[in-house]
Amino acid sequence: MFENLAILKVAQAMAAHAALRQNAISQNIANADTPGYGARDVASFAETYEAGSGGAMRASRPEHLQGANTLRAEITSRSQTSTMSPNGNSVSLEDEMVKAVEVKRQHDLALAIYKTSLGVLRTSLGRS
Repeated sequence: MFENLAILKVAQAMAAHAALRQNAISQNIANADTPGYGARDVASFAETYEAGSGGAMRASRPEHLQGANTLRAEITSRSQTSTMSPNGNSVSLEDEMVKAVEVKRQHDLALAIYKTSLGVLRTSLGRS
């Protein structure tokens, strides 16, 4: 009953998404001086979540609605909205630092959701 809670799955997916996006940001920073390197990013968690659920009903267990939906995100090339340097590199260190802060906040939010959910479960079971 408690091993398959949707809120815990969402918190886990949010934390995994933050880790993947942090990986993309760290690759961008590491290649900030590489000629011809194009900045990469991951779609926002909200976009990934909407694409995964499609606005349809979600399964709460494998037998329900013939299978559960899974959320998938991947690192893709970022659209060329920023200006490129003369060597063809599109990484802006300032933008990457701002994105790193956003990712930290997303990861902290995922942990807060997880901890709060566990607290609610403990309280409902009479444990503190």
